[in-house]
Amino acid sequence: MDKLIIKGGKKLTGEVSISGSKNAALPIFISTLLAPGLHEISNVPFLRDINTTIKVLESLGGAVQGNGNIVSIDTSNINSVEATYELVKTMRASVLVLGPLLARYGRARVSLPGGCAIGARPIDQHLKGLKALGAEINLSHGYVEATAKSLKGARVNFDMPTVGGTEHIMMTATLAKGDTIIENAAREPEITDLAMMLIAMGAKIEGAGSDTIKITGVKQLSPVNYRVMPDRIEAGTFMIAAAITGGDVKIKNMQLGDIDALIFKLLDTGVEITNKNGVVKVKGPKRLKSVNIKTRPYPGFPTDMQAQFMALMSVADGASVIAENIFENRFMHVSELMRFGADITIDGRSATVKGVKKLSGAPVMATDLRASASLILAGLAADNTTEISRIYHLDRGYESIEKKLAALGADIQRVKE
Repeated sequence: MDKLIIKGGKKLTGEVSISGSKNAALPIFISTLLAPGLHEISNVPFLRDINTTIKVLESLGGAVQGNGNIVSIDTSNINSVEATYELVKTMRASVLVLGPLLARYGRARVSLPGGCAIGARPIDQHLKGLKALGAEINLSHGYVEATAKSLKGARVNFDMPTVGGTEHIMMTATLAKGDTIIENAAREPEITDLAMMLIAMGAKIEGAGSDTIKITGVKQLSPVNYRVMPDRIEAGTFMIAAAITGGDVKIKNMQLGDIDALIFKLLDTGVEITNKNGVVKVKGPKRLKSVNIKTRPYPGFPTDMQAQFMALMSVADGASVIAENIFENRFMHVSELMRFGADITIDGRSATVKGVKKLSGAPVMATDLRASASLILAGLAADNTTEISRIYHLDRGYESIEKKLAALGADIQRVKE
């Protein structure tokens, strides 16, 4: 098992390029099941979750080949409609194969994903939407078994915005007869990216990126070439890395408008952000100012940036209140940040962070993907040496983050434990 060794206190400078979005690539890969033939997906990040998705597609009969950041997926010879527990348990997004398989073959059997470290994240809204489209759902022995002679467009009103649920129903409805209206849809940029992929395949979709999406079913879709959007969470993490070290970093291949909520908060802390010819420059202040945040569904402050922002606030002047409104158990990084000397108090779904002058390096343990990033950020800002173990979480969502940080001047290396 690997760990990271960081010798902190160095200002980051230079230029970094953001990889393709994991959260966009996963449903885009799965959407290829809707159209038999050879698809070519570019700007794909090398990540553990991507490899898991490839294994899922291959288990169904898909043929997948990679060449650099380009992945070819041939779905001409799908010969199975079952995604097993062994595959689904390692990545929740695998459950999204249920609807596309159902739409194309009239049946599917997919393992229930279960819970995860940061919360239960049930799929009841996914199943509600599939039933509205005419699917018969049976839960048996830990599996969802779905059948449908013919899917028909319907009105689907989610109880709350759900990214996975919106993606799932949007994909499935592309091959249903008639119109489907998704109300209270999630609005994340990754959903818009998936919609653009589906439209390129021949789907008729309106309103992606708003809370109401209309899908008019078509008889068939065609394979396409498509480029995945940049990863807004990786971009935000590097912006905070520049800020927390008082650095001066240029960030390429990012879409600034996708993370407005984070940018406004960073500006409030005193960080300088400029955009010139598509390159975003981030310069950290001598001393950060504390600001409060509340995580919300997009376009609100992203829950996937909460842990990283908490690391930033741990060295800011004054006190900040961080409220987590998306997941019920997303403060597991707090105890590890406190090992650096951070002053944090939790009260239910809120954490009060009193900034300290300096963090001190410590041995810490990552508990989930974004928690891993927060510990790296704290280590970059801390005195002395930090050792971060269980970084396999990190490899699910950040492509070569230690190499990118080292190129910016960080003293960071991956070693075997």
